[in-house]
Amino acid sequence: MQPPRRVALLVETSNDYARGILHGVRGYVRETGGWSLYLREQSRGQANVSWLSEWRGDGVIARIENTQIAEAVASTGLPAVDVSAARCIDTIPWVETDDAAIADAAFEHLYERGLRRFGFCHQPGFNWSTWRLERFRERAAEAGCPCAVHESPAAADEGAAWAEDARCMATWVADLETPAAVMACYDITAQRLLEACRIADVAVPDDVAVIGVDNDELLCDLADPPLTSVIPDTWRTGYRAAELLDRMMAGKRVAPKAHLMKPLGIVERLSTDMLAIDDPEVSEALRFIRGNACAGIKVTDVLAHVPLSRRALESRFRALVGRTPHEQIEHVRLRRARELLAETDLPVAQVALRVGFEHNEYFSVFFKRATGESPRTYRARHARP
Repeated sequence: MQPPRRVALLVETSNDYARGILHGVRGYVRETGGWSLYLREQSRGQANVSWLSEWRGDGVIARIENTQIAEAVASTGLPAVDVSAARCIDTIPWVETDDAAIADAAFEHLYERGLRRFGFCHQPGFNWSTWRLERFRERAAEAGCPCAVHESPAAADEGAAWAEDARCMATWVADLETPAAVMACYDITAQRLLEACRIADVAVPDDVAVIGVDNDELLCDLADPPLTSVIPDTWRTGYRAAELLDRMMAGKRVAPKAHLMKPLGIVERLSTDMLAIDDPEVSEALRFIRGNACAGIKVTDVLAHVPLSRRALESRFRALVGRTPHEQIEHVRLRRARELLAETDLPVAQVALRVGFEHNEYFSVFFKRATGESPRTYRARHARP
């Protein structure tokens, strides 16, 4: 009987994102078996990895955040997969969240609320923050909207620097023309942004809507108000990294390229619970659609709720929202369908009913037309066990 492969996990346990990766690795090992995992408690970017030179194993999955970790991993000569955005070793495969897709999700969520002035809280020195900023600013420019940027210092997440950056953010927030929408590069920066809004006496979400990234449920629910956040597919990131490493340990060649995991969606909380559309009928139509789209409503139901002709509603809706009422109904239903497929084990027929389709066949046609793949294929790629 072949002994289990020994795999070192250089992944911190101190944050929700990294723990999600570890859950994904565990999921792969539970499915396939045959691994003995070695995980030491460490913080993010911890450079004390001298133990790795004496460790005897078969492979490594690591968050390679700096040159010290990179050198330690490379010196082992073992198959390795990187799960950090720092990209310190370009000769091994790399699995990371799709940061452009994360920025797309955040922008679309905010834009749907009628917000046309944007901001981004950025932490220079981190590729993932830079890539999110670049895409978010690009989306704002495409929509003809301004996008202000606040840059936090490198040590902004540490001690007194946290409070000092919150005060600098407060000055920045106070200068924003409201209503505005701000994407923070991740939830911890978003938490600091909410503190800055309190310091500046800026109301959230009425004056500034705030969205973070990582959906760290403890941080998001402890925030005041609770924080809306983009959900990265960390489980799939860890699972894919383990899958690639398994192939490498079996002697198969794996190209040193990026494998980017798209986000699962957004958890909406109070920090973005607002509409900034200066048109009461269109605002009311949006609220009605958001609350009833998955009940199977049609545009005629919206028209019965809003005192406008179909032509007037569609014209004003397209000008302010960028979609027709019908497209908005489909958008809300599709977003909910994706969440249910990825996050629950409901049968596809039940998912169809919960997003307003009486017949599973019609739902499957709708979903494939919108995404390019069937509900079952989507679930196979994104679902967590």
